[in-house]
Amino acid sequence: MINLETAKNVEKMDIFKKCYGYTEAKEVMEKGLYPYFREIESGQDTEVTIHGKNMLMLGSNSYMGLTNHPEVKQAAIEAIEKYGTGNAGSRFLNGTLDIHSKLEKKLADFLGMESALLYGTGYQTNLGVIGCLVGPKDYIITDKMDHASIFDATRFSFGKTVKFKHNDMADLERVLIKCDENSNHGKLIVVDGVFSMEGDIAKLPEIVKLAKRYNARVMVDDAHGTGVLGPSGRGTPAHFGLEDEVDILVITFSKSFASLGGAVLASEPVIHYLKHHSRSLIFSASMPPAAVQSVSKAIDIVQNEPERIDRLWEITEKMKKGLQDMGFDTGISETPIIPVLIGEMEECFMFWRMLTDDGIFVNPVVPPAVPQGNCLIRTSYMATHTDEQLDRALDAFYRAGKKMGKI
Repeated sequence: MINLETAKNVEKMDIFKKCYGYTEAKEVMEKGLYPYFREIESGQDTEVTIHGKNMLMLGSNSYMGLTNHPEVKQAAIEAIEKYGTGNAGSRFLNGTLDIHSKLEKKLADFLGMESALLYGTGYQTNLGVIGCLVGPKDYIITDKMDHASIFDATRFSFGKTVKFKHNDMADLERVLIKCDENSNHGKLIVVDGVFSMEGDIAKLPEIVKLAKRYNARVMVDDAHGTGVLGPSGRGTPAHFGLEDEVDILVITFSKSFASLGGAVLASEPVIHYLKHHSRSLIFSASMPPAAVQSVSKAIDIVQNEPERIDRLWEITEKMKKGLQDMGFDTGISETPIIPVLIGEMEECFMFWRMLTDDGIFVNPVVPPAVPQGNCLIRTSYMATHTDEQLDRALDAFYRAGKKMGKI
């Protein structure tokens, strides 16, 4: 028989103990303020259906509004008809189709890089690239506001991670000097092109200058920049005319390109090395055919319809001005990601609830995604939003802001 002391020790050792003790989310649910895992019953568009109710979508990353484009959907259908629904293996073995290679070539040409490599998701791309390239005693130098997938990737690598203050070039230089003092090993600076919560743009020209000065490589995760910034939507490096100065470019297909997957772009030797050493590539299934062809068609549309990008920036200016004129704080946003700063967590959830009840779908952002006391409502926009929809959203923000005493 197990005695009382043994039973207590077993309870202490149970890995599920933290699960049974986790109550925060259920407490929020009981208050009717739980904003996550909402079931959408329609396609990802400017308006969606949730529990039979029509909602204006201001919480999607489909910046070009292509997830329901008939040509994109048709490309996916034709891919399934020819190749089936999946590849049943990794790129390394049986999971490379001719369309994977064609898309890699198209991406390299589109983004002005030498070579490209597809991964199953953008998250896997960061994991596979950083974890593969950064060795023991090397440094990964990250912006404190980088995406979570970058920080997870640093844990997967054998390198030492050092953070610098958000978009603070003096602090980046301080970190680079410190790394040089402690080691003569490699240094990789990793930044988001567009920061996913703040909506501001990395100071890439200054980052590139410092990288050259201190012999570091530069990696840009351009998940929220590709399709949005630069000529023809070629992203943050192209926005600054620095395509030749960025060593590694990571993109995702779940945003402007209306699908799922990711890619890394770099010089041919780097891509060749990743093909044969990157664990999240070698030991994970490849992008399914429908996703590959959806991305390919989305790229064609973005290139052939530049008015989509122009319209997205018109919308961005209208919404930023509208929110600021009411008195809302939109932080340091420079892009179609426009945060509305609220403050404390419960206030943020209450503000979200009011907007939801008014038919507006937005995303509340709370710690650990943002610092304590800096909770925000994250809004993001599609090129396909109409002025009527935007005015409806501004009216809803005005009502909630007045009721909450935020404006």
